[in-house]
Amino acid sequence: MIASQYKLGRTYAYDQYDHLLTSGTIDAVYVTLPNHMHRSYVERALRAGIHVLCEKPLGLTEAECRAMVRAASRSKAQLMVAYRLHFDEANLRMVELANSGRLGRIRIFHSLFAQQVKAGDTRLKARVGGGPLLDIGIYCINAARYLFQAEPIEVFAAAARTGDSRFREVPEMHAVIMRFPEERLATFVSSFGAADRAEYDLVGTKGTARLESAYEYAQGMRALITIGNRTKTKRYPNRDQFGPQLLYFSDCILHKRSPEPSGLEGTLDVAVIEALQKSAARGRSVKVRYGEAPARRPSLSQMARCPAVSPPRLVRTTSPTK
Repeated sequence: MIASQYKLGRTYAYDQYDHLLTSGTIDAVYVTLPNHMHRSYVERALRAGIHVLCEKPLGLTEAECRAMVRAASRSKAQLMVAYRLHFDEANLRMVELANSGRLGRIRIFHSLFAQQVKAGDTRLKARVGGGPLLDIGIYCINAARYLFQAEPIEVFAAAARTGDSRFREVPEMHAVIMRFPEERLATFVSSFGAADRAEYDLVGTKGTARLESAYEYAQGMRALITIGNRTKTKRYPNRDQFGPQLLYFSDCILHKRSPEPSGLEGTLDVAVIEALQKSAARGRSVKVRYGEAPARRPSLSQMARCPAVSPPRLVRTTSPTK
């Protein structure tokens, strides 16, 4: 049904994946499988010299991520992680604002990302890398990193769950504190059992900025910037957020340019998540250590606009959220 809907000349089953990689008919793959399957499908493609765009999180552990980065280095194929907001105007304008000095010295990042996930969804299963941290908390972590232009050095997390049967294997939510250099703090709550919210606040010594619907892709966003007694509102219409990252990925392949976001960018987020998971289990803060220079940061030079698209007709599936 999907082949006829999109006029595909040929499709392959999962057990034909290795044949596809060596068929000579493709240059790249987009890995959107459940989290625990990323490493296998990414590394097999890279070994075959096929470029890879992989959904976040890149892997379940920092070690998995670093293995994929090494595989990309050996193969000379491109490995990019699908952080669609690195090409989104609203988020990139917030990066520009944070760096401009108009808000003064940035001191606080605070975010909330919540949604109701349906019972039975794969994101509620521990063995496949489910739970709110890896799925939606990663957006808050990544936003704090690109807005602060730094890496967290110490983190603390607390997990909570209700008696809801959906959360037998994974927590319903996490509350997180991340300490950044220069004594800056980032906090967020990510939840699979609360009403829809997706926003962040940035607080400096001279002003504040809020981005509403900050992590969404099916609706527009609104920024509220307050400096002194004046508040300016900027609305961003709904746009296709997947098109820009695909075009950028293609351009990196054609011109042999290393992408941003790279495999290292994906690795750093997972390193933070691993530290947060340890903190939640131990009940105390955990230091985060990095073995290399930070990844490149997203900038306005990557901004791209593609018009909004109509929701596709679903084939043998339903929405995973309530």
